[in-house]
Amino acid sequence: MQNPAAISFITLVYVVHLDRAKQAVQCSDGTTVTPQRMVAIVKSQVDYILGNNPLGMSYMVGYGNNFPSRIHHRASSVPSLDQYPQRMHCKDGTPYFETSNPNPNLLIGAVVGGPDIMDQYANSRQEFSASEPTTYINAPLTGPFAYFAHNT
Repeated sequence: MQNPAAISFITLVYVVHLDRAKQAVQCSDGTTVTPQRMVAIVKSQVDYILGNNPLGMSYMVGYGNNFPSRIHHRASSVPSLDQYPQRMHCKDGTPYFETSNPNPNLLIGAVVGGPDIMDQYANSRQEFSASEPTTYINAPLTGPFAYFAHNT
């Protein structure tokens, strides 16, 4: 989700500029791409992230009925302090990392790396590039989410 998140954000920044300048993009083949068309493309990317994709899976934890349940995130994958109040040393988390059980703590709103090039998603903590929620994915997505919350 890193690339669609970043490109969506940058595209919407450009859309705002084009709208204010009352311009569109003129392609070398004579095609005109309007800001409205660019917004539609970004919306399709956001919709894909949120579940309009071949797996029908939202890549945002807690959104919809089918979302990643085994994300690569320590606080999400180990028990809460109320269930495990004693100190947890570094290797004490290994059994929680290796289990196939869902994470005990949902990291609501976190977007994970997402599917592979074949639109497959393993839903596995070990597949960190697919299951890890990172700032470089989640930070740029705040822009499109804010844009659509304000403009729809």
